[in-house]
Formats: sequence, C-alpha cells, structure tokens
Amino acid sequence: MRFPKKLESIVDAVGRTPMLRLKSIERDAPGVELYCKLELLNPGGSVKDRPALQMIREGLESGQLEGGRTVIDATSGNTGVAYGMVGAALGIPVCLVMPENVTESRKKITAAYGVRIVYSTPMEGSDGAIQLVRKLVAEEPDRYFYPDQYTNEANPRAHYLGTGVEILEDVGDRITHFVSGLGTSGTVMGTGRRLKEHSTRIQVIGVEPAESLHGLEGLKHMATSIVPAIYHPAELDEVMGVSTEDGWDMTERLKREEGLFAGHSTGANVFAALQVAKRIGAGCVVTIACDRGDRYFKPRQWERHYEW
Repeated sequence: MRFPKKLESIVDAVGRTPMLRLKSIERDAPGVELYCKLELLNPGGSVKDRPALQMIREGLESGQLEGGRTVIDATSGNTGVAYGMVGAALGIPVCLVMPENVTESRKKITAAYGVRIVYSTPMEGSDGAIQLVRKLVAEEPDRYFYPDQYTNEANPRAHYLGTGVEILEDVGDRITHFVSGLGTSGTVMGTGRRLKEHSTRIQVIGVEPAESLHGLEGLKHMATSIVPAIYHPAELDEVMGVSTEDGWDMTERLKREEGLFAGHSTGANVFAALQVAKRIGAGCVVTIACDRGDRYFKPRQWERHYEW
C-alpha cells in the first residue's frame, strides 16, 4: 500500500490501492495484460469509500453539511458502509435507506458504525430506496444533508481525481481498455474521463447485468432502472451485458486461480474484461475489484459475553 505509514484519520487510508495482474485469467487471452485494481483494500472494504469521502468533504466545504445535519442517502450496501466509516471518523451522524434484502453482513457492518438504517421494500431494489429517501428528505429538509450519490458530480470526481490518476501511474501508456460496472456509474464515468483526457485512444467500457432481474448486487440494468443523472453513456465506447451466471462463475475462478476473494460485481467486471482481452489480441485491460467476498456471507452474531 502506498499511503503514509502514519495516518491522522482512517479516511487518510482511502485510495492509493494496488493493481493485481490476473496472470491465470489472462492466459485465456494470450498477448494481453489483464489488471484488476484492488478497491476492496480501501478501509471500508469497497470502491465506494472514494465517492462517500468526496461527497462528505464537498458538503463540509460548501457549508451544506452544517448545524448538526445528518447525512442521508440511498444505498444497496457498499456506499452505506463507506458513509458509516467516514461519518464515524469525522463525527457526523448518518442515516441510510437500503433495500431490506441486502446481505446481512452489509446491514450489520453498516450498523456497527452507529448508522441509523431505514429499510425500503425488497421488490423495488435500489430504485425503491431512492424513492423513499427522497420522501424522507422532503418531509424534513432541515434535518438532512442529502448527497445523492446518483446525481452528485462529486461521485465521479472522486475517481477522476483518484482512481484514474492512479491507474495511469501504474500502467501508463500501456493501458488500452478500461472496463467497469454500472451502478451509480461514478467509477466508470470519472475514471473514464481522466483516462480519455490522457489519451482518446483508451477505450472505456461499461458493464451492466444482461437481464433486468439479476443477481449481480450493486449493478444496474439501465434500461429498466432509474438512470443516475451522473451517467452519460455517450462518453462510453461500449456497454457490455453480463449474465448473473457468468459473473458468479468468474468470482469462483478468481478465488481458485488468483486467490482473490471478491464479490459478484467484481466477477462481472473481470468476465467482461476477459471478453475484451480475447477479442483485441494485444493490449492492456484494466478493471476494478469492487468489494470483498466476505461481505456476502451471513455473519456470526457478536455478543458482549466471554467465557474463559
């Protein structure tokens, strides 16, 4: 890791994540380098640490987050954990709206930071959470600071200022393609802008579930979802659809062949990156390891009780 050995706050550990060359997976595409940026090594365990920190910082700088206001947002899990971590570190209260069917581990990890959780109906997914958080803010506008990760330009800006810069530092002009999933779309939009600024020859490819009903948690099927305002498909060279089965199968391959225990959105990213690598024949493809696989386990219940 490249952050300083002494940190003033846990938020100082966000970013500067390493890149892993997927040497086993890339054997399926001879002549192509395949890298995965390990965003799961952020202190909150996911790529969402970057935008959560950026949005809260900009809220503080603008004065919108003042007077004891509570940060509130809709999340399917990872951004919620990130908000909880940043809020705890900076002494800011956090309330989150998430679908009731997000994984138990995400619920418990988020709650462990002292976050207040409001659950939305599981059948409406992340869109239901968005609708509910808007209702809560409309009812008590003076109580909340609503960053709204789906419309806030600080979300992609976190990746423009961080992720994209770091990728260029690590692989430089060797990179030919960047592949990343579409949830809020902040990662692919912000990183893609920085990479395109470096060279318009770099291809930026979004990844979405192939079906509207899918098991790739954290990703959006854009045609059947509330489309984030920060999503600008014209800036992408391509959008690839990945099936739940292909994403899950690649997650298993990553564990067995690379020792990388990541979540299913990472599996979808790597599957899509490998398809790109196979068709180009030569080049350097970079993708994102979004979060850790243990976030999808049902956790043990911790108790304040010990036996010696």
